[in-house]
Amino acid sequence: MTSALSLAVLLSSIHSYGEGLPSRQQGSHWYSEGQAALQRATEREINNKRGAAKNIILFVGDGMGISTVTAARILAGQQQGLAGEEYQLSFEKMPFAGLIKTYNTNQQTPDSAGTATAMVTGVKTKAGFISVDETVARGDCPASLKHGLTTALELAESQGKRTGIISTARITHATPATTYAKVPERDWEYEAPEGCRDIAAQLVEMPVGDGIDVIMGGGRRGFLPANMTDLEGVAGKRKDGRNLVQEWQKRYGKSAVYIEDQVGFSKLDSKSTDKLLGLFQPSHMRYESDRKNDKAGEPSLSEMTAKGLELMQNSDKGYFMLVEGGRIDHGHHAGNAYNALHDAVEFANAVQVAMENTDPRDTLIIVTADHSHTFTIAGYPTRGNPILGKVVSNDERGEPMDHPQLAADGQPYTTVGYANGAGYANRGEETNADGREELPLHAGRVDLAKVNTRAPGFHQEVLVPAPSETHGGEDVGIWARGPGAHLLSGTNEQSFIFHVMTHAGGLLGED
Repeated sequence: MTSALSLAVLLSSIHSYGEGLPSRQQGSHWYSEGQAALQRATEREINNKRGAAKNIILFVGDGMGISTVTAARILAGQQQGLAGEEYQLSFEKMPFAGLIKTYNTNQQTPDSAGTATAMVTGVKTKAGFISVDETVARGDCPASLKHGLTTALELAESQGKRTGIISTARITHATPATTYAKVPERDWEYEAPEGCRDIAAQLVEMPVGDGIDVIMGGGRRGFLPANMTDLEGVAGKRKDGRNLVQEWQKRYGKSAVYIEDQVGFSKLDSKSTDKLLGLFQPSHMRYESDRKNDKAGEPSLSEMTAKGLELMQNSDKGYFMLVEGGRIDHGHHAGNAYNALHDAVEFANAVQVAMENTDPRDTLIIVTADHSHTFTIAGYPTRGNPILGKVVSNDERGEPMDHPQLAADGQPYTTVGYANGAGYANRGEETNADGREELPLHAGRVDLAKVNTRAPGFHQEVLVPAPSETHGGEDVGIWARGPGAHLLSGTNEQSFIFHVMTHAGGLLGED
């Protein structure tokens, strides 16, 4: 209350001061923007009551570091005909923001399993661990059985809330898997040592509550036996002969719906569907820019989010839902900023859907990333320069030059790039970045004078050669609105996110 009053007084004084400013400053776009931002700051609602958040949505942009957010913001603005820099992504309009420290207990630069575990359990752990604490060795099946961690989704299930996981990656991949599985090795997606259950099996057999209500993503191969092919002619991966799709259908009966293509998604009746399992690809779902090439068809992340919310809202007990933009990370690993950024823009669209279809008075929405990447924005490009283009600087008069800036080696260079990775490739209009792994590494500089760096198939140059571009270790951003959102201001440990969710959602019950 005190801070809001102080801001109100400050706003009043600035308003009075503004009346005496020169007309040029009074009419400044930036001055007006500053006043509007300060006004919004005084209107922020602080609700710290335990259990005030009936619903919780955790959005995770996999690999969406600060530089990715900045570049995606510019790209989204430029797609709308703006210069780009002044644009705001949906979640950047949320009233509270902060920074999150992402390290694993055994790594300075983390992996997605350990980071996602921290977010959904409140306990930091080792890289590669799925909701298992750090006290066991990686891959130690027997030891891990006694060191599983309770997740926010499981707490929601135990209270009778509806639950959901949505991802453009395999639904058994690191981030979504941490909400329901417990293994000391993230690669046990469809096969595990004797005595342990693989991740896909744990999803279908989940013992807490009545299991997850809404599941949408990729990873169909992990649910089907190796002697069976899916609708796209891809064989399953399970060597144990189990058909987990059939087991899931048998568990939930007639009110459960299984879908695997756009037709099934479009026909889905949210009102008559109690449980949903949607597996739209054998492995990961396609990049947003490549989605049009899927023969069977698949929904976008924002479409899945909208449908997921419809299903979540079938109950008046509230819900917990995790939504992951999983392929932002994969675009970066491939050294392809085009796909990484377009998927980040679609991720922001999905957040917008959630913001428009929920009430901030009873729904806590958190948007963050599990980790960053070695993705950089550099040079001195002129305002509005295409974010995926070559650097065009200003001349001595401050006007954009009519040609790209040349580096010390006499060659043009791009605004965005990577510190490491497989390096340069020119694959033209190819929209599937994963094909880069079939080409040889190409570290160092290339003459880009005649190369279209804005094409979908352009892979940026790198400094250090590596089979795949790596994660970055710096802090990531976090944005929030709704009850408890104010607690995420400042710089916090990644595990703190869980504690905010359990407090705001009352997931641990009464003291």
